Amino acid sequence: MTLGAWAILALPGNLTARRAQISLELTGRRDAAGEGGSQMTDLMYLVDGYQREFEGQVTENRDDQVELDRTLFYPRGGGQPSDEGTLVVAGKEYKVLEVFKEAGRVWHKLDRPAPAAGTAVKGIIDWPRRYALMRYHSALHVMVGVIYHQFGVLVTGGQMYPDRARMDFALEDLSKDRIAQIEAESNRAIAADLPIVDRILPREEAFRIPELIRTQINLLPQEIAEVRVVDIVGLDMQADGGTHVHRTGEIGRLRVTKTENKGKINKRLEIRLEP
Repeated sequence: MTLGAWAILALPGNLTARRAQISLELTGRRDAAGEGGSQMTDLMYLVDGYQREFEGQVTENRDDQVELDRTLFYPRGGGQPSDEGTLVVAGKEYKVLEVFKEAGRVWHKLDRPAPAAGTAVKGIIDWPRRYALMRYHSALHVMVGVIYHQFGVLVTGGQMYPDRARMDFALEDLSKDRIAQIEAESNRAIAADLPIVDRILPREEAFRIPELIRTQINLLPQEIAEVRVVDIVGLDMQADGGTHVHRTGEIGRLRVTKTENKGKINKRLEIRLEP
């Protein structure tokens, strides 16, 4: 489901060093003092998904896009849309329309020509959008755990939006009774207010965890040395690089609102969340 958003991270330790290592590994780039040129981007959302504002600097610009030395903006990937928000430059606001990765670099697309390299910026995340996506991302992980444990099937695809989400499973039978069972069991897990924690593990140790990969195809590149594992304690554990809430109780009530037959053994469930 979310392995497109995988993360290679440093083991816990000094926070500044950890952030630098996170950025270096995720972008696959070298720092300004080494080969390869421009400074790596500090991906702050991996350390704290609840932080809403930050200060940084433009490292490079092109037309209406900027690269920053640090960012809280999540770039689209793994079924999770990018964050939106605002960059403030000397009192002037630039809307951040989209954030994406290109050749390992993180670009912020703006609503007007970009400020010059070296410009100081204040970034402000569209928090209601970010938090909605966090809730939906965690809700999908809950549903993945429920369906895997009940039916033993894997994920074949998924997508999140601020107002809904969908997940495809390798299910041959999706009767009304099964849908009701999936919804009821998912809401029981949500109501249990289970903690959602992330851990940073060496690749070999991570892959000793049974059933770590819940997709039919393992999308983790071979060169990954360390893996970020998101754990809904007691229910679901996956390699994942997206943003999540801290406890299942934050998700709200889950409703299965639509189902589709996407093939003989491929079924889609769409969900919406209530407060």
